[in-house]
Amino acid sequence: MKKKILVSTLIIGAFIAGYSINNIAVSNTNPNYRVAIVDIQRVVANSNEIKNLKIEQEKQIQKMQSTINKAREEISKEQDPQKISALEEKYRNEINSQKLALDESYNKKLTAIDSKIKTAVVEKARSMNYNIVLPKNTVLFGGDDITEQVAAIIN
Repeated sequence: MKKKILVSTLIIGAFIAGYSINNIAVSNTNPNYRVAIVDIQRVVANSNEIKNLKIEQEKQIQKMQSTINKAREEISKEQDPQKISALEEKYRNEINSQKLALDESYNKKLTAIDSKIKTAVVEKARSMNYNIVLPKNTVLFGGDDITEQVAAIIN
């Protein structure tokens, strides 16, 4: 009986020692991964495509504003309530369709630009052998900043 207790204690002690040695060995190793950071806001702000998209959107908004001004002018000249109502409906539909087209176009182009930026980040990170890329505003310390390299690809 004493022999069984001694053997059991010896086996349990060997497991505990092996587990402890394994934890010490693992905790002293350096990770084999590289971390990069990217300031996405700066990449987007410096993107020529975003600048062009904003200019195009401003033109479309001006076009909508001219339609609104034209509608106000025509409606103010009209005296017949039925014609006023018809004009209001006509211009409301026209302005709504312009706004819908503007929103759809803007979202489609913005999604394409976002996809292009993500692809550029992935390509640059892979070419520079990074395993992880994080947004700069979430990292307090560490990581290699690859913002300039990504911005160069985008522009």
